[in-house]
Amino acid sequence: MIKQNKVKYKILIVDDEKDIVDLIKYNLNQEGDFEVFCAFEGKEALEMADKIKPHLILLDIMMPELNGFDVCRELKHNNSTSKIPVIFLTAKENEIDEIIGLELGADDYIQKPISPRKVIARIKSVIRRTYAEAEKVIEREEYIKFKNLELDSSAHIVKISNEEVFFPKKEFRLLHFLLANRGKVLSREILLNEIWGENIFVVDRTIDVHIAKVREKLGEYASYIETIKGLGYRFNND
Repeated sequence: MIKQNKVKYKILIVDDEKDIVDLIKYNLNQEGDFEVFCAFEGKEALEMADKIKPHLILLDIMMPELNGFDVCRELKHNNSTSKIPVIFLTAKENEIDEIIGLELGADDYIQKPISPRKVIARIKSVIRRTYAEAEKVIEREEYIKFKNLELDSSAHIVKISNEEVFFPKKEFRLLHFLLANRGKVLSREILLNEIWGENIFVVDRTIDVHIAKVREKLGEYASYIETIKGLGYRFNND
């Protein structure tokens, strides 16, 4: 179970093969966490996505008239659907097609023949990554003391063993956010949105560079900022 006592996640399945749609729909319904919608061609998918605003779209590539790449492109250019995560389903084994799909903004890519268990696992993974972290309550303390590390956001001061250490604005906000949420794994996306804002485009590497700079200034506390492979960063609370 991903979510308890809350509205089910809406999943839109888009594929022109009815047997595949029925198979995925049946297995998702068995999970009990999802409300499933279906479309069998690209135009219908775009209309439904705009109407129901699904939490995730499972999208076949090889469809007549409007293929999955075209549908994804339209979704990402529409402000009301641009942030909906997309997982491609395809019979293609060409690596170039996978790269094209990911560059269009897809979140994952599954080759047919499908395994329902794998599809559901991928759906849960993308939903968890996209929504679960965003729903966490983020604590925001003005003054934080962790051992001999002190941060005062009102005065923009960081002290280590009573020695003041200067942090530029972005690095200060990054350290503040990590300290305020110590013990939690924070994805690069969460950090980018918090420090730079959702409407500012910066690459993931920007976070890595700033993390490195923060670590340099933290001295003995540098190792407390842990890299969690494939997920993001965590300030160790131990």
